Amino acid sequence: MSLSGLDLNLVLSLRALLEERNVTRAGQRVGLSQPAMSAALARLRRHFDDDLISRAGKQYELTALGRALQDRTATACDLLERVFTSRADFAPGSEEHEFTLLTSDYALSVFGAELAQRVHAEAPGVRLRFQRTPGDVTEDTETLLSTADGLFMPHGVISGFPAVELFADRWVFLVAETNDEVGDQLTMDDLARLPWVAYQRTYDAPAARQLSMLGIEPHVEVSVDSFQALPFLVAGTRRIALVQQRLAELLSGVAAVRRMEAPYGAVPLQEALWWHPVHTHDAAHIWLRETAARVGAELAPSEPRPPAAVPSS
Repeated sequence: MSLSGLDLNLVLSLRALLEERNVTRAGQRVGLSQPAMSAALARLRRHFDDDLISRAGKQYELTALGRALQDRTATACDLLERVFTSRADFAPGSEEHEFTLLTSDYALSVFGAELAQRVHAEAPGVRLRFQRTPGDVTEDTETLLSTADGLFMPHGVISGFPAVELFADRWVFLVAETNDEVGDQLTMDDLARLPWVAYQRTYDAPAARQLSMLGIEPHVEVSVDSFQALPFLVAGTRRIALVQQRLAELLSGVAAVRRMEAPYGAVPLQEALWWHPVHTHDAAHIWLRETAARVGAELAPSEPRPPAAVPSS
């Protein structure tokens, strides 16, 4: 059915009805009287040829179609709101605005803090709201992106959406200072033999996925949903962990670990800011992307550490 034949106000009524499961409360939520909301429900039932909500004792429950529509309707409303709040121009120095950005604790630590400082200096009325990237980001990326203004994510995880490059990084390993099973250099045998601490969303570490092509399956003893926790779970143990060099340098000294180069050509990481196409021509979002790109370009390059000096005899 063409959208031209629909009353888009029904989308708001549908969301309220599915979430409130009560005609009176749904009407109060969208500013309609009970008779008007009852009429809206009747129209929706005719359109979908389904009751959507039905009485079960003293309560109302969603039908199977109602449950399927609940998340889709919320996403549609979020997209409509973003479409109709788009601006042709944006004056960062004088306007108030809020951006919601999805991120891991890694990107928040090494980039988000720098971005927040720049935004505060250039646009004091702009607020940044950082939220942790959910684990199912690859399952329905479009829906996820429709709920936020952007997603910090390295290349190789998602594709098919617009993105702006931010910064590059390298992968290094963490080994406990007390781990005398590892010499001055990590070996491939070490990677296969020693237990690992791993970030639980393994797709964030393509360098770890590389190992399977080299015939090594890491023995993951501990998994955690925080890159920043890795050094603490390595210190004082036989475990090793793969971590981004920028974060390892930022956390230098917080735990008794040493950083070591990978014994194979670990593919580097290229962080990017991804967004839903609905934001592409929005002036405020263009400013955000340009600011993020400038901050990323100004980060110091991530370079290999020089080899440790060998003591003279």
